[in-house]
Amino acid sequence: MAPPISADAATVEAASVLVAATPVITPNEMVCKDAPAPAVSVVSKQAVRPVGASAVRDLKLSVSDMPMLSCHYIQKGLFFPPPGVPMASLVSSLVASLSRALDVFPALAGRLVTLHDDSIVIRYDDTAVEFYQAVAPALSLVDFLVPDADVPTTLTNGLFPMDRTVSYDGHSRPLTSFQLTVLGDGAVFVGFVANHAVVDGTSFWHFFNTWAGLCRGAPVREPDFRRNFFGDSTAVLRFPGGVGPTVTFDADAPLRERILHFSALAIRELKATANRWKRTGQDAEVNGKLVHDSKVQGDRGEISSFQSLCAHIWRAVTRSRRLLAADSTTTFRMAVNCRHRLRPAISPLYFGNAIQSIATTATVSELASNDLSWAAARLHATVVAHEDGAIRRAAAEWEAAPRCFPLGNPDGAALTMGSSPRFPMYDGNDFGWGRALAVRSGRANKFDGKMSAFPGQAGDGSVDVEVCLSPDTMACLLRDDEFLQNVSSPSP
Repeated sequence: MAPPISADAATVEAASVLVAATPVITPNEMVCKDAPAPAVSVVSKQAVRPVGASAVRDLKLSVSDMPMLSCHYIQKGLFFPPPGVPMASLVSSLVASLSRALDVFPALAGRLVTLHDDSIVIRYDDTAVEFYQAVAPALSLVDFLVPDADVPTTLTNGLFPMDRTVSYDGHSRPLTSFQLTVLGDGAVFVGFVANHAVVDGTSFWHFFNTWAGLCRGAPVREPDFRRNFFGDSTAVLRFPGGVGPTVTFDADAPLRERILHFSALAIRELKATANRWKRTGQDAEVNGKLVHDSKVQGDRGEISSFQSLCAHIWRAVTRSRRLLAADSTTTFRMAVNCRHRLRPAISPLYFGNAIQSIATTATVSELASNDLSWAAARLHATVVAHEDGAIRRAAAEWEAAPRCFPLGNPDGAALTMGSSPRFPMYDGNDFGWGRALAVRSGRANKFDGKMSAFPGQAGDGSVDVEVCLSPDTMACLLRDDEFLQNVSSPSP
């Protein structure tokens, strides 16, 4: 275990410190004395600043950043086993390494500022982030990591600050916040909340890795703050009167949430099934296009493991949406990382959003009458076609008609896959106490059909998929034997 790092009093300012055994009392609790105590209670809050002065100037939001202004802040974090160090040392170590990590990523300690021309920049001007310490003495890991059951969202929601904050609100609120929650069995949860107009998943986990690495003395991989994504775009989003956007979906619609675990063996079998066209030559029209694409783009004709898994989920969820008409168009949407797809490529450490959303469509009857390889081939064709030219066309279309990204499922027939099993959620996030036990998210940006893919905890190629569906659809999915034969108990 790495030795704890002493906190620097010059960089850590106590905003409020409460007695560790006393939960924060809200105004409603003061009025209603009989209200039950919250399962997770914040006991202290600190304002944390970077160690030194920032050399990073204003960072202009790019054409990939601005559409995310209507999205909630990203909320993700990790459960760890008991650290085995005194709590004061644990907090000191986390806060000091956080201050140093913010020195590497000073923009994350800034605010959004709208300039006179309506462009929006990230500005660091001696601002700070919030670090919360919370306790959940009546809870343990087994209350959160329940196998073969829905995620206990009433509990997990308490693990994150800034709940349901919209990214535009970064004009007046911190761009990031952090929360350490200590459970009754000594296990801890480290939660990180970040403005989605400032970071995508790649940048989010780059910072998380940096923070953990500094805590144990690992070398730093410096982010690339150059604004070289699409050059100097003049497109802006205007919000008259400074009234920002709201989320584009019903955040209060009823949902069920599950973590579904797909073993490495199950994923290999899905991939083998999806690539069956290589041997049989079936679906000539679709796969002929794939063969052409593979020649143009350097033999990228093989359908990937993740595309195969996505096709399996797409077909199953569509079957479970019993009220969809056979001729309804269903959409599978996923985010693609543009860093390596642009020509010339931009740095893999590019800081900000370098993603675009791509959509694959099929009718309900097409998905029902064709097999996994057909659906996977359609997804694959969409992905391999989204290279430099397609990325720049999509950016130009947005510049011609700027808007916030319409996240959600308005027609009840869409699926949206977020995150990635390639993100280093477990590898690189050892704070000195060992490997994390599980990743969990808050209720940000969740709606019927929203999914997020996480690497399996074992690091063996397995994948955990966080699935959010309407209650009726989830009930049908969990009775679908064809789907469930590839699902095993969620990890850990």
